[in-house]
Amino acid sequence: MKPKKGNNWTAYYDPDTKRFFAEIIYTSREGREQYNYEITKDLYNRLGTFRDDVVNERLIHTAKRTYSFENTMYGTLGPERVVWDEEANEAMHKAVQKQKKK
Repeated sequence: MKPKKGNNWTAYYDPDTKRFFAEIIYTSREGREQYNYEITKDLYNRLGTFRDDVVNERLIHTAKRTYSFENTMYGTLGPERVVWDEEANEAMHKAVQKQKKK
């Protein structure tokens, strides 16, 4: 399966592990934010079916967050990088690399 994409989000499926992941990245002149999630198959299937990308992003935000990075000129609420689930975060990176090789 090809990744699903919106303006600020991308969702991936890894057929080897049968796991689904999504990332949301905001980049502006004020800085960068990135949030990674492990999502369900149902959530993955629903992504992209909404006309408004904000709805897709809200749906992703309901999933299990595995990683966040916030580095903006306005400061952060806590550490710049936080990893909640190291194993899921690494599994997502492997799934992304597999997609890029295809």
